[in-house]
Amino acid sequence: MNDTSSTSGYRVAADIGGTFTDIALLTADGHLSTRKLLSTPANYADAVVEGVTSLMRRRGLAVQDIAEVLHGCTVATNAILEHKGARTALITTRGFRDVLDLRRVRVPRLYAPLWKKPPPLVPRRLRYEVAERIGADGTIVRPIEDASIETAIAAVRAAKVEAVAVCLINAFANPVHEQIIGARLRAELPETFISLSTEVLPQIREYERTSTTVVNAYVGPPVRFYLDAMIERLAAAGVGGRLLVMQSSGGMLSAEAALDRPAQIVECGPAAGVIGARHLGSQLGYGNIITFDMGGTTAKASLIERGRLSVSEQYEVGATMSATSPLMGGAGYALKLPVIDVSEVGAGGGSIVRIDSGGALKVGPESAGADPGPACYGRGGAQPTVTDADVLLGYLNPHALAGGSVPIDLDAARKAVGDRVAAPLGRDLIETAYGIHLVANTNMMRAVKAVTTNRGRDTRDFVMFAFGGLGGVHAASLARELRIGRIVVPPAAGVFSALGLLFADIELNESRACLRRLDALADEEAGRIYDQLASVIAGRLGRNSGQIAFQRLADLRYSGQAFEITVAVPEGDFDAMVRKELGRRFDIEHETRYGHCFAGQYPHEVVNLRLVGSMTPEGARRIAIVDAPLTVAEGEREVYFGPEYGLLRTPVLSRNRLDAQARAGPMVIEEYEGTVVVPPDATARRDGDGNILIELRAGD
Repeated sequence: MNDTSSTSGYRVAADIGGTFTDIALLTADGHLSTRKLLSTPANYADAVVEGVTSLMRRRGLAVQDIAEVLHGCTVATNAILEHKGARTALITTRGFRDVLDLRRVRVPRLYAPLWKKPPPLVPRRLRYEVAERIGADGTIVRPIEDASIETAIAAVRAAKVEAVAVCLINAFANPVHEQIIGARLRAELPETFISLSTEVLPQIREYERTSTTVVNAYVGPPVRFYLDAMIERLAAAGVGGRLLVMQSSGGMLSAEAALDRPAQIVECGPAAGVIGARHLGSQLGYGNIITFDMGGTTAKASLIERGRLSVSEQYEVGATMSATSPLMGGAGYALKLPVIDVSEVGAGGGSIVRIDSGGALKVGPESAGADPGPACYGRGGAQPTVTDADVLLGYLNPHALAGGSVPIDLDAARKAVGDRVAAPLGRDLIETAYGIHLVANTNMMRAVKAVTTNRGRDTRDFVMFAFGGLGGVHAASLARELRIGRIVVPPAAGVFSALGLLFADIELNESRACLRRLDALADEEAGRIYDQLASVIAGRLGRNSGQIAFQRLADLRYSGQAFEITVAVPEGDFDAMVRKELGRRFDIEHETRYGHCFAGQYPHEVVNLRLVGSMTPEGARRIAIVDAPLTVAEGEREVYFGPEYGLLRTPVLSRNRLDAQARAGPMVIEEYEGTVVVPPDATARRDGDGNILIELRAGD
């Protein structure tokens, strides 16, 4: 398999969101063209194919010349959230049938005595045991019994499952028994998706390993069906280029390789925008960035520190708020794979507004999505949403969005917010709309704080990169509360996640359990493990090691701790000097994250060694020209900026009207892909790369 980018042909990116599907094309000379259209939930591929083909036609280019389609999708996430994954069985060691029920002794909310665990993705009746036992040191304590394998496979066949997860106790130390079962399953059930823990996550911690293996099996068939259908639809439209998929860790991978471990793309959607922000930030000289991505269904935040992404393996999917932390959670399903540390809440433009039983205003997490969408879209939606409130406040164009492709029904927005929220609360319409705006911001504040102040970071040390269709609308209010002084709104901000796909490297992550005292880990052993991991990565990428850039990482903890932190391994042989520097780096990160460390008090312990292999695709890496299909009808409209300023007659202009000289707010900047709201207490200007720079008043 060849996972390098083609040296000829066009690379087109397609990112599917809950409300909009975004398409981006960046040619070799840096010419960027975009397309934004409503998603098609009945078959998300329809919007992708329509968007790609229409964008190529608009540029006068042939779809046959597309070399690669880069894709970020939510099919795996949705399968888990909606419990519509494959009918899955689990084969495990005798006595470990109930690992998925026992989970961890942790609840998401302290004062919730009636809280119930989410139902396991594999019900107990579909979990089967085999007689075998591997010791923690990898020795075979009890050879696997062939009769128990036959019994388990017969039960799996009778249950007519679509996928099987295999997770045996201590298999990370010796995979031989899992390999025997896997070979038998693949021979006797060739149409069934098989997921082995030693292929998905060869690490310690039985629940996390089992849960991750089950998630991989559960999403395997729907991901395979979706990607096969996408490839078929693209080919039918004349697109012969290969399909690459974004991983949760931020790297691209061929669709064929993604099918081996579909759990790697569960959280791929939020990753692309963070990748784009890091790429753009490095060009602009920003090392410390808070990304704020607000779309139609969710709002997402992530941290880029000193130019490095925040990546974690402590992740849960299927919860009301997706986050990466060993100190919180319990509401979802453990997914212990590299994931860009993105905090996500159900607060997007389509988030439905309601009044709860106590008379309080609530926003989300339920969303109107693309169909029927917010009431103002005029597609049959009657529920008030954040977008309806933003239209009433004057933040969004009261006539149409996305270059006229989404007409706006202002009266429908008035009726939805007025009848369902303002009237029951006995409040004025504009006051109610502003209240919705503030509540949505409060929800989104949770996402930003989860990756900043909750991790010991001072938000004043960062700039905010705002993108997504509504990122520029809410960014200033959010940044003011967080005391962030500068906001950067990049070109094509409304489709920035699609653009981020074009800047992502092709990447693979591999890991191996290695439970040792750091001072006892010999250079020869560490080198052998890293060489083995490099060989696996090179094989999956279809390249020799010399063509791949590798980064060594290690998961460390203090002896006696239950959780570890991933730290970059210094260059050079794994000798005493490297081990000492590795321990020092761990101490610094522990101090930063938790406010203390135990340097010199407890020995360091290595839990896993991991290796990241990446290749940078050829093609444009900088935007030179932005193809703007929207001509803004510049003028003025009334915009509400809260009780302090009230309704103000506000200029509406295009990005190109800004220049290097700071212009005082208020103003509304409209583009094809999105809108930017600059409040009265801020200034805005455009830098040489076309980015909008918003400065908030000092001290706010």
